[in-house]
Amino acid sequence: MKIMVKAPAKINLTLDVLHKRTDGYHEVEMIMTTVDLADRIELEPLPKDEIKIISHNRFVPDDSRNLAYQAARLLKEKYSIRSGVAISIEKIIPVAAGLAGGSSDAAATLKGLNQLWDLGLSLDELAEIGSKIGSDVSFCVYGGTALARGRGEKVKRLPAPPNCWVVLAKPTIGVSTAEVYKNLKIDGIRHPNTEAMIHAIETKDYDKMCSHLGNVLESVTLRTYPEVAQIKEQMERFGADAVLMSGSGPTVFGLMQHDSRMNRVYNGLRGFCDQVYAVRLLGEGNPID
Repeated sequence: MKIMVKAPAKINLTLDVLHKRTDGYHEVEMIMTTVDLADRIELEPLPKDEIKIISHNRFVPDDSRNLAYQAARLLKEKYSIRSGVAISIEKIIPVAAGLAGGSSDAAATLKGLNQLWDLGLSLDELAEIGSKIGSDVSFCVYGGTALARGRGEKVKRLPAPPNCWVVLAKPTIGVSTAEVYKNLKIDGIRHPNTEAMIHAIETKDYDKMCSHLGNVLESVTLRTYPEVAQIKEQMERFGADAVLMSGSGPTVFGLMQHDSRMNRVYNGLRGFCDQVYAVRLLGEGNPID
């Protein structure tokens, strides 16, 4: 028996950092939504009691550093599973891009193993387990659109935003999330209006959604990595309705409603960046199966 699960990427419509917590993490408040760019996870039982990661992408670790591996190990330990599993990861989402690719792989692994091992867990239970793996894993279990607080593990689901095209562009650099947070000066940053974004989503107001995009981490990443700033400027120049960096970067995304504008932005960016994708918002959440 093989189980196939899609692991979609996410973008941040807002990302706010409220303060540094006593546990060393930052208190965040962010609205995330999934897009139609997804890794493919295949799960297959193994006769030997082991977790095996299979990937042809050299940037994907095949050991305990892999979040999908950690997801399988957590379930095995928590529910005393004695059988093994091979986890094949076909990477479509760029690695280390600010799109939660690794977290989504972990979430897809949790959902797939819930089915493979007949655990009967709810999405809420899977999200709780996912919170022990990484900040974005709980959101990725639910998928769709949500407000995330705390470290990102407190998830309140939202309706689908107004549908539109999303052009994603990732420069060939890596960004350290830890370094970006370390260099963020919370005093004096311009906080996005989270409530206004929620209202825009609930009322399906595309223009209002565009006008309330915001990510406080841009202030660090754009200053440190001029390649990211250049892509943002080019995307705006080519005519995207709104442009924002996702997560801590380096991926930048633009929103547009019309095919003609999407094609202009997409084709224009191909000259500046190797990894460019034109996708749609998914908007809706994941079913348990």
